[in-house]
Amino acid sequence: MQYQKFRADRLFDGTRFREGKVLITDDSGKVEAIVSPEEAGDDVKQLEGILSPGLINCHCHLELSHLKNIIPPHTGLIDFLCSVVTKRGFAPEVIEKEIRRAEKEMAENGIVAVGDIGNTADTAAIKKSSGIRWQNFVEVLSFTDAQAAENFGHYRQVARQMEQELSTSALPHRTSLVPHAPYSISPNTFRLINEATEGQVISIHNQEHPAEDELYKTGTGPYLRFFKIFGMDKSPFPVTGQSSIRSVLPYFNKGQTILLVHNTFMPEEDIIWANEYAAAGGLKLFYCLCVNANLYIENKVPPVDLLIKHNCAVVLGTDSYSSNWQLSIAGEMETIRRHFPHLTEETIFQWATHNGAKALGWSDELGSFEKGKKPGLCLIKESPYSSTLIK
Repeated sequence: MQYQKFRADRLFDGTRFREGKVLITDDSGKVEAIVSPEEAGDDVKQLEGILSPGLINCHCHLELSHLKNIIPPHTGLIDFLCSVVTKRGFAPEVIEKEIRRAEKEMAENGIVAVGDIGNTADTAAIKKSSGIRWQNFVEVLSFTDAQAAENFGHYRQVARQMEQELSTSALPHRTSLVPHAPYSISPNTFRLINEATEGQVISIHNQEHPAEDELYKTGTGPYLRFFKIFGMDKSPFPVTGQSSIRSVLPYFNKGQTILLVHNTFMPEEDIIWANEYAAAGGLKLFYCLCVNANLYIENKVPPVDLLIKHNCAVVLGTDSYSSNWQLSIAGEMETIRRHFPHLTEETIFQWATHNGAKALGWSDELGSFEKGKKPGLCLIKESPYSSTLIK
């Protein structure tokens, strides 16, 4: 068997830096060992930068790639959502072209797995031939209980179409039904999603704007303007007097792994409550940061220090081209490093690799340089971070 040997300025193995070490893989990229230069012998390929396992993007909307540069930055979330809903009428060939371009960008940037949100199966053809693993989150929207069964049935059919089209792919993609956000899912719709996702990986947009909590606490606020697009003059959701996360997380009790996405306006007391609820109810929570998207939409960053304080499992996402300048996890890492300079480099790299693989349920194969794994090889240049797929 032929082996390849790689030595970079630094090597990150998924959990820690291994200074001066050499990574040995077979021709397919499967990890054999990490050894000293003396043990490695000759024919070591020298690389400039940080050698890392392939990067994991836990939150993206590939099907919105055609909205690049369409919605201007800093509109605020409510206006942003209104624009996404009203500006999706593009020709199919344009949508497909931009999906293909975005997939290629992520692959070349060393992203090896993506948690991808979609309301349609528009991305299936590109994903089928992709070198990226896809955890497809078919996003359910259903504002009222009266329409819950009909809407859920529609999205379940989308999920089945996605699964069927990807069934012959060489990579083990997965598909699950997920709620969009607390401001777009009725109680009965939440219950249907819960029953359909036992033991699965799911996601939900969480506390991306203060109006989300206001909606559940009082039934009022800026979201009423968003609802008018759908012909509703008042909130269709029950007033609980509690924050949105406390109002909706209790719908889940089937051992799901749940990615809470954005968390931009999540207060400390809700972080504590969510962690305690998940631990007591057999759920696994991962907090997904999409910092560039938060800056693009609201010009605000999430409470990273609070998440660390309470030992939250953190992962990274890019969100979509409708709310980001690039689809690069290295770019997310750079922005986090710039806004939170006290974080260790090791911590940020863990979020981008091992934690992401755990969140998407692929840590047995991705996320770290361990013998027998085939996690992809990514070379990251510094100042600022940029990434390239090596193998």
